[in-house]
Amino acid sequence: MTEPAIRPNETTVPVLPCPSPEQTLEFFEALGFTVTHRQTRPYVYLAMRWSGFDLHFGPAPKDFDPARDATGACLVLVDAVAPYHAALVAAMRRAYGKVLSSGLPRITRYRPGASRFTLTDPSGNSIMFIQRDEPAELEYGGSKKLTGLAKALDNARILREFKNDDLQAYRALKSAVRRHGPQAPAAERAIALCHLADLATALGEPAEPWLADLRGIELTADDRRRVESELGHLADLREWLGPS
Repeated sequence: MTEPAIRPNETTVPVLPCPSPEQTLEFFEALGFTVTHRQTRPYVYLAMRWSGFDLHFGPAPKDFDPARDATGACLVLVDAVAPYHAALVAAMRRAYGKVLSSGLPRITRYRPGASRFTLTDPSGNSIMFIQRDEPAELEYGGSKKLTGLAKALDNARILREFKNDDLQAYRALKSAVRRHGPQAPAAERAIALCHLADLATALGEPAEPWLADLRGIELTADDRRRVESELGHLADLREWLGPS
């Protein structure tokens, strides 16, 4: 009898820690996931499906702390991430009346052209949607082709999108604005200050100091077009920039 051959058609399903089945079910069902298995006794085991992929959830360790955000993770490789982000954000708005961008649960903001974003559930598990043709190599610290504030902005982008580290991005960009801001072009300073305001909001820090600095920059029509072109995804941008 011929032994069955290994065929490259495997399916992998992550099993993520779940300290609260009720919160987990409520969150994922609100986003449109279908519950395919629901069990709380004698142990927790939940299974969800959305589009073409599955997420499973099992018991969490006794010392499990969702606030640490160092829990479980899952990569979802897709052809284009923008439609996924749009669908999840729309479902989140319907369920919660707003986009949850800080705390638990939350979803990272999406910048046009980005190749990934992260959905974090109530347990701190990260579901990372990644475009299949994403660049294989990254220049941490910012592109070597750039200098000054432009390089710091590129570094902040990498920290946010690829390391999901808003705090480090905030610290790095804050330092760069103080160091390179006075010499940078007006549009570049405005972009950096808008990023700092957005990061501050996500981190629960005051955004007003950065917005006050932004209002002190005189932007030409070309400057404003550049800022709006790069940061049009920020919901409050027009309010931050004021009348044109």
